[in-house]
Amino acid sequence: MTTHLPDTENSVSELLKEAKFEEGIGLSHQIVIELSRLIETIKLRPGALISENEIAEALNISKTPVREALIKLEEINFVKIVPRVGSYVSKINIDNYLEACFVRISLESGAVRAAARQAGVSTKESLLYPLIEQQQQALEDQEHEAFYQLDQAFHKAFFQLADVPGVWSTIKRSQTDVNRIRHLKRKFGISRAAQVIQEHQNIASEICAGNAAGAERALVQHIGSLDKEINTLSANPDLMTFIDTLNAAQPRRRNRQEKTSQ
Repeated sequence: MTTHLPDTENSVSELLKEAKFEEGIGLSHQIVIELSRLIETIKLRPGALISENEIAEALNISKTPVREALIKLEEINFVKIVPRVGSYVSKINIDNYLEACFVRISLESGAVRAAARQAGVSTKESLLYPLIEQQQQALEDQEHEAFYQLDQAFHKAFFQLADVPGVWSTIKRSQTDVNRIRHLKRKFGISRAAQVIQEHQNIASEICAGNAAGAERALVQHIGSLDKEINTLSANPDLMTFIDTLNAAQPRRRNRQEKTSQ
């Protein structure tokens, strides 16, 4: 089955041509965000070289913020830095993916229960329902990136309403392979976008009603159990084969000048 991914990879400098960086925001932070997006959407594939020199030259900046960004990306398992060799996009790890699914369902279950009990009705409605409406519009417009970002914002809102916003960062650090496999699932036609909207409605309704147990049930129905996720992967061998192919691809070799200048 075709995945609509291009047969050849663009270099990191080519992929960064469309990037827009804002003044007043840390440059290394913006590089982290942009490279994360490229890695999550498999535009930078597992094993791909991420050259400090190439990025610095493409953005017309020093290597220092690039190096800082790569260190941060390694901390969240997007990148593997090999001393005196280079930095490479991490391989997709199915075990890490399943562990991250477990982390997410465990932490989000607690968050929706707390959100249902703690936050006021008007606060909950004003935060959750506009996100659902925007996500519905993104689905109708087939704006997949916007749909994904709004999905993230909706789930992040649980922790804001539970008054533990920092916990979202814990989840984000574990979701590298979740986000990449999620992207690949869509490419393989394993998509539940229309169902997601209704399930978000169900979760929001239970949270706004103050029903902690109902909110947790709606969340579990939405995310699915770990066993369900394992069954989904097992039922789609083409996806698993493609992930193996991505992981097995050899990274582009650097030329001698690039090696000596890093």
